Amino acid sequence: MNDQPRIGTMSETNRPRTEPPSGPQAVQDRASGIGALDLLWANPVQEYWVDACQRFVLTLDVLRQRGNNYLEQAARISPSVLNFEADVVMDGRTFERPVNYVLVRIKPPAAVTIDPRKRPFIVFDPRAGQGPGIGGMKSDSEIGEVVQAGHPCYFVGFLENPMPGQTVEDVCRAEARFVAKVAELHPEAEGKPCLIGNCQAGWQIIMMSAIRPDVVGPVMVAGAPLSYWAGVHGGSPMRYLGGLLGGTWLTALFGDLGNGRFDGAYLVGNFESLKPSNTYWTKLYNVYSKVDTEAPRFLEFEKWWGNLILLNAEEMQWIADQLFVGNKLSSGELCTSDGVRFDLRNIKSPIVVLCSRGDNITPPQQALDWILDLYNHDDEVIANGQTIVYTLHQSIGHLGIFVSSKVATKEDKELVNFMDMIDLLPPGLYEAVITEAPDDAENRELVNGGYLFSLEARTLGDIRALGGNDAADDLRFATVRAVSEMNVGMYRTFLGPAVRNLVTEHSANLMRHLHPNRMRFEMFSDKKNPLMQPVAAWADSIRAQRKPISAGNPLLKLQQETSNQIVKFLDAFAEARDAACEGIFMATYDQPWLQALVGLRADGAQTRQHVERELAREAGVQRTRAELNDRIDQGSSIEAALRAVIYVQHPERKLDGRGFTMLNEFNSELPPEKQMSLAVFKERLKEQYLIMMLDEERAVATIPKLLPADGAERSAMMRVIRSILSVGGSLSDEARRRLARVDALFGETKAVSAQPSNPLQIPAA
Repeated sequence: MNDQPRIGTMSETNRPRTEPPSGPQAVQDRASGIGALDLLWANPVQEYWVDACQRFVLTLDVLRQRGNNYLEQAARISPSVLNFEADVVMDGRTFERPVNYVLVRIKPPAAVTIDPRKRPFIVFDPRAGQGPGIGGMKSDSEIGEVVQAGHPCYFVGFLENPMPGQTVEDVCRAEARFVAKVAELHPEAEGKPCLIGNCQAGWQIIMMSAIRPDVVGPVMVAGAPLSYWAGVHGGSPMRYLGGLLGGTWLTALFGDLGNGRFDGAYLVGNFESLKPSNTYWTKLYNVYSKVDTEAPRFLEFEKWWGNLILLNAEEMQWIADQLFVGNKLSSGELCTSDGVRFDLRNIKSPIVVLCSRGDNITPPQQALDWILDLYNHDDEVIANGQTIVYTLHQSIGHLGIFVSSKVATKEDKELVNFMDMIDLLPPGLYEAVITEAPDDAENRELVNGGYLFSLEARTLGDIRALGGNDAADDLRFATVRAVSEMNVGMYRTFLGPAVRNLVTEHSANLMRHLHPNRMRFEMFSDKKNPLMQPVAAWADSIRAQRKPISAGNPLLKLQQETSNQIVKFLDAFAEARDAACEGIFMATYDQPWLQALVGLRADGAQTRQHVERELAREAGVQRTRAELNDRIDQGSSIEAALRAVIYVQHPERKLDGRGFTMLNEFNSELPPEKQMSLAVFKERLKEQYLIMMLDEERAVATIPKLLPADGAERSAMMRVIRSILSVGGSLSDEARRRLARVDALFGETKAVSAQPSNPLQIPAA
């Protein structure tokens, strides 16, 4: 078997056959059956019965195709569902510490032109049960939006089987090499590579960025948990799982039963158990009720969903112990094998977090509360020079964050288009607000697409307002961590050796093969199950004379109402189950005797660890403050203009994407020798922002010292400043007052509302 990873387009072998046979004979056959069918359709009961039987067979055929797709994927070395052609750039299996990860370069469609000056993007897919490709399974996807925007795009996928001895740290170091290679391949690009990580891949690239902040550009994580204990009562049911199972000893057991490999099917099973109505009813009912149109979408998704992979037992145990139960990432308790701390404060590139209120796998608290673990005050975020942007979807579920076409064409597209704007942001906390653009919006010509994009300043109080743990909650989860460590130790001492002596590779493969999440796919394949072999012919015959039921049939409405009742029952069961699990968790781990038994004080003083202070970091902050203080009265007209914009914009607490678009147009119209690169502009903007935060009054008062002597040049600069500030409409009273003061400093006497007749032709100083 060829050992080269095959990451490319989806196979055409088992596409659903939804088109009826064509040709003269087929037309004659259909015509001869019309009369009989019309007689049946005259009776609602007969009509429904025939249609139901036809839909049953067609649904059975869809499951047959799904089973065949599953077998085809299982036979591949790299079971990817990536729907873009790609070339292998680096193979992690060749590294000194080999990993089963591969870096590929996406080939753009023929109609798309890639601009080498634009920053490259790298999409990392989650290795959390299924194989790679979900970030580019269709054109409306993260990869699709990156390519359509003209950016060079890369993809990090993985093979089905991990390399022997592979660890999470090995993967982090391999990913850092991938990013460095991409940067090396694009020396002309404006900015370092932007990383996009979904779910598991999100926290993986955050860890990598913390130990190699020098190689990364903006880091965007979607549906990625970083603060694993966080959540709210009555929600976030997954966070209780470790406590209900007595810790992670079962992870160790299943790793041993797998002969050193942990089956991703167990992770998928945990996910599916959260929503039994979807797992056991809605998903298949949706295919059955819309079998004439739904099959392609269903098969496309199921090709990925049934694409199960393996992890090393050591990898999975580390993830469960250190992250999901231990919660040691945001607290700074994790270190590499050579003693380097995974400190998220080291990441100086912007961190962009995409999360959703509808996500019960990674609720907003788990996606955002790491910020509260790192910082106590808003000033600390700015002093550390860290830029954090989040956007909060109101309803989409966990998978939808990185699978939904609607999210791809809205949130993903806007974030990709304005990633350079995000990279220019001064340090602080922001929310990306994306709204539909009305036809009469101000400067509508500057809106690229149908959405308005803005970045609004936020505080740590906004994160706290989302809800989260109190001290009692932290004490309960700290108790779980201690109980887990004790149970894992007992398992490894008493039971583990016996299990490992009994397990063979044959028994491990048999257990994986018999897992329900594999059997339910394979049992419907006509390549494995002889009873399914006539189904394809039956389905083709039905499609040749298919006449869907009329929408007004009363039995069809009864069918839908019955389905709704089944969904309500299963949802009620899930809610009751989750409430009972939370109650058991609280009652068990709230016991003072258990907390005392594992060495925790009842006052909770030794529970959740916050990241430690670093004297070297604090000393560096003080040095920076002193250097900025010395440079307040230094600079050029560029620094003066930046100070003016920051000063006027500060009370607005909002940056409009149209202003960034206008700024780009100003810059592009300058002669090449006068155009400013993104990196240079970013450094100047950041410095001026910190100067304004250090001593606003003194910084504003010294603006005239930085301005050119030429009055006409000052006027041109002021007109550009007004254009940028007013791009989103009228300013607040405070902003107008500040703009009037800036007018005076620039030597201007015109009204605040004055606009240049053609602002894009005005040269920026």
